[in-house]
Amino acid sequence: MGRKSGGHMGTSDDERTFFGEMPVSPPLAKAAEEKPHYLGHRDRLRERFVAGGADALPDYELLELLLFRLIPRSDTKPVAKALLARFGTLAEVLGAPAELLREVKGVGPSVALDLKIVAATAQRMARSAVRGREVLSSWNNVLDYCRAAMAFEAREQFRILFLDKKNGLIADEVQQTGTVDHTPVYPREVIKRALELSATAIILVHNHPTQPISITLDHAPNR
Repeated sequence: MGRKSGGHMGTSDDERTFFGEMPVSPPLAKAAEEKPHYLGHRDRLRERFVAGGADALPDYELLELLLFRLIPRSDTKPVAKALLARFGTLAEVLGAPAELLREVKGVGPSVALDLKIVAATAQRMARSAVRGREVLSSWNNVLDYCRAAMAFEAREQFRILFLDKKNGLIADEVQQTGTVDHTPVYPREVIKRALELSATAIILVHNHPTQPISITLDHAPNR
């Protein structure tokens, strides 16, 4: 009995000694102390934006800056480049439907939603640039607004900009939504709505989903 007990105790002592003397692995300790490599990159990118503004950054880096807030604990450069590779330009990324954004690796429902919120904010800014102003004297603003609002829609839209006698924007309405290459137009409804708003001129706009960033504008006085 004593010999069996002693043998058991000896084994336990050896085990305690073995585990007690095991050193902490230096690579693991070092890895715990190191910061993710992308944190320094984020700081440098922010500094470049502060120093030179948006023009100092290519599209993928500007998109990275935005994704920093949306994806706080991952490297966002691969996601930004994947989005641009899929959709083409920064404007097309923001204009893409949420369900297509989610198909890109690294973009979940929350990120897709936040990108659409940014897109909606950009559209509102573009609308503010033309609302209440003389539209025909700022034609580029009209084009910018229409591109932001509808150039990346998956279906063709027929939109009407209603103007007052000073060519200021009264209202902007989507009257019809059609298919990928066709949308119906009903002149009776266009005239009826123009009279309801007391518009003195209208601009008819429609997009071409099969030709991204293709917008057609037609201006006509309301007689």
